[in-house]
Amino acid sequence: MNKILEIKNLSVCVNDKKILKNVNLSIENGQIHAIMGPNGSGKSTLSYTLMGMPGYKINDGQIFFNGQIINNLSVNLRAKMGLFLAFQNPYEIEGLSIRTFLRAAYNSLYLGTDKELDFDQFEEYLQTKVKQLSINPEFLKRSLNVGFSGGEKKRLEVLQLSVLQPKLIILDEIDSGLDVDALRDVCTAVDQIRRDSPEISIIVITHYPRILKYLKPDFVHIMQDGAIINSSDISLAEKIEQEGY
Repeated sequence: MNKILEIKNLSVCVNDKKILKNVNLSIENGQIHAIMGPNGSGKSTLSYTLMGMPGYKINDGQIFFNGQIINNLSVNLRAKMGLFLAFQNPYEIEGLSIRTFLRAAYNSLYLGTDKELDFDQFEEYLQTKVKQLSINPEFLKRSLNVGFSGGEKKRLEVLQLSVLQPKLIILDEIDSGLDVDALRDVCTAVDQIRRDSPEISIIVITHYPRILKYLKPDFVHIMQDGAIINSSDISLAEKIEQEGY
């Protein structure tokens, strides 16, 4: 299998404070990796660094995505390469419909190529995704995340990744604030996307093992004090559930 992501000796500072310390991680196409750990362990810092968010300064190490070093690439360029970050708390934008947002996001990735879609073409494509994920089409008329429940916000994140078809999905605590039914619905939608595109890789960042009962990772990594201190299979998450960190 080919490596989609390789992190080598990565150290990162935020506001001159060292958060990540010599992190190493390798992910192959089609794999699911879970990163667990207590609050403040560096999990979200890792996800934001991978996406190139401002304020996350790489002091040492390299990030390879699809064989290319991306340390200095912008968020926009990383997204075009196929990186997608599903936020724990997505932004709300009054007056921007979900339909308009998704079309703009999709076409920004494929501008000037044969994959760029006009309004009617994109609408047909979008309706296919909505039906596939069992989302009410009326949902598309609403303003982006405005007045959404936790479950609705997370379902929109899943709809985005279904539309954009990234190569690597980072789910940053997507289980946060979800009840059991909403969590199951979101995970079912993610599974559907993986069935359609089995080469997609996923990083699941979470505090709790319950989401892993649905997404079933190939590897589980424990992060503490900015470093990965243990890696194993799903049995590691089960041990954490019983014994804690």
